[in-house]
Amino acid sequence: MKLKQLFTDDSAVSPVIGVILMVAITVILAAVIGTFVLNLGQGINQSAPQASFGFDYNGTTDVTITHQSGDSIEGNQLNTTRGGGGWETSSQNWTAQGTVNAGTSINKNPAGGDFNGETIRVVWSSQNGESSATLSQSTAPGGS
Repeated sequence: MKLKQLFTDDSAVSPVIGVILMVAITVILAAVIGTFVLNLGQGINQSAPQASFGFDYNGTTDVTITHQSGDSIEGNQLNTTRGGGGWETSSQNWTAQGTVNAGTSINKNPAGGDFNGETIRVVWSSQNGESSATLSQSTAPGGS
């Protein structure tokens, strides 16, 4: 056996390494293109803010909702909903408030009625509308 020739013969190494590199590049490209096509990175920064809201009722016809503490939130991402008995209706959003931060308040009056025992929620929605979260909720006085 020619031992010296065995250590110096490297003619098969180059094609094998070339094939391995081509396969690795193909797999990486497929992963990057797949991520863009499936929009997998779209919702990464769409987590709900942390905020606390207080509810101050004036009987059953008025409520003042105040951002007490937590993250500042764009007003166009906040809505209030009211409901009870399995139904919910969307009320005004906070767009007119600009950026909602600690101390910002909004006054709510139900059109043609009262909040008698209804649940009032402050709901955040992401910029792209794909996710939402209830930040705070309260049940109005009254009701049965």
